[in-house]
Amino acid sequence: MAEVESFTLDHTKVKAPYVRLISEEKGKSGDVISNYDLRFVQPNENAIPTAGLHTIEHLLADLLRDEMSGIIDCSPFGCRTGFHLITWGEHSTTEIAVALKKALKKIADEIEWEDVQGTDIVSCGNYRDHSLFSAKEWARKIVEDGISDQPFERHVV
Repeated sequence: MAEVESFTLDHTKVKAPYVRLISEEKGKSGDVISNYDLRFVQPNENAIPTAGLHTIEHLLADLLRDEMSGIIDCSPFGCRTGFHLITWGEHSTTEIAVALKKALKKIADEIEWEDVQGTDIVSCGNYRDHSLFSAKEWARKIVEDGISDQPFERHVV
């Protein structure tokens, strides 16, 4: 079996919330795809409830693209402690952390239900499982805790 980087990470040593570069892959034409760990809560100490995480996922899909270019995908971890962010090109963890902070502040302070895309039976595979209230509460907590651009020491942006 292939070694999966995420499963080799010592989850007891990281200090969430943070942004961490997981890997950069270079294609045959020289294109670079980068994978980032956007860790919102401390692993094995907390987890974001599914409905709130689902709504954050829908909002980040839009809001992160407003903050930076090259976004391919932003998908939640099954452990519900954060997200994978996949981008074209190379971005610093500081750039990602700043964009993430802006997006989460918008979720916490500005977003209304009408702003959440893809929440009906046609556009979402589990449209009943959303909570804007939870998304706002978690976004507020993550911003208040501060987002670090380093996973093992706190360097809040």
